[in-house]
Amino acid sequence: MKLASNGLQFEVIDEGPRNGQPLLMIMGLGMQLTAWPDGLVQQLIARGFRVIRFDNRDIGLSSHLDEQGLPNLGLAAMLYALHLPTPQPAYMLQDMARDALGLLDALQVRECHVLGASMGGMIAQHLALLAPERVRSLSLMMTTSGARRLPGPSLKLRAALLSRPARPNDVDCVVDHLLGIYRLIGSPAYPAEPAELRERVACQVKRSHHPRGVARQLAAVVADSQRAKLVSQIRAPTHIIHGKADPLVPPAAAPDLQRRIAGSTLDLVDGMGHDLPEPLWPRFVAGIAGVAGL
Repeated sequence: MKLASNGLQFEVIDEGPRNGQPLLMIMGLGMQLTAWPDGLVQQLIARGFRVIRFDNRDIGLSSHLDEQGLPNLGLAAMLYALHLPTPQPAYMLQDMARDALGLLDALQVRECHVLGASMGGMIAQHLALLAPERVRSLSLMMTTSGARRLPGPSLKLRAALLSRPARPNDVDCVVDHLLGIYRLIGSPAYPAEPAELRERVACQVKRSHHPRGVARQLAAVVADSQRAKLVSQIRAPTHIIHGKADPLVPPAAAPDLQRRIAGSTLDLVDGMGHDLPEPLWPRFVAGIAGVAGL
């Protein structure tokens, strides 16, 4: 269904019992709501959650902001590396947190548990800072405080992330390109079955493929330079899940985040990269439900 928030339209899926504990799930950079595996969603519902997923702005079936133009990511990355102010992006991660808050208003959800993955975890941190009275618990997966001293992805991975498919209008070519990236960031101990992964990626591309929106989201991530100084203000019960083999957000980010958020718990997972392997779903659900008191 489509819901209005913060002056934009958002594609939303609201599943599970109406009397369940609302769980707002926020996906990462360039990822659609369908990137949350259906099996994981069903396990969360079985645990007692009412699961709310949505496409972030500029991605999927939510509003695209192409009138804002394309950011100069090369310049932004250079300035960031030099610890200089980056260009003002089309929007900030705080704006994306306000999107989520408006969706809760539209759904008449006063309080909820929040689960954020990667960039979605950054947005979730901002949501907990923006409206602490609305966030009952916080689960942060494969994400970071954004502290500058933390290690980042390798140059090889950065180059892959910034590369483009040879034929951007050819679905098969786009799928092949994305598969190459997913293989670089996936879990070495839990490799995805190739045919299943290709089908899943193809479905995502056919649903929506909007690289211009991904560029604007990435610019918002690069410009979000003050979050590490603020997350100590988070008071929601917080659980952190991170893979020890994550090449995109290296695992040093997890204990850093735990130190900054008082009382938070940490689950560092052997062999997990920057994805959501099916064998780990019960472990994820146990942690998310545990911090939520279910």
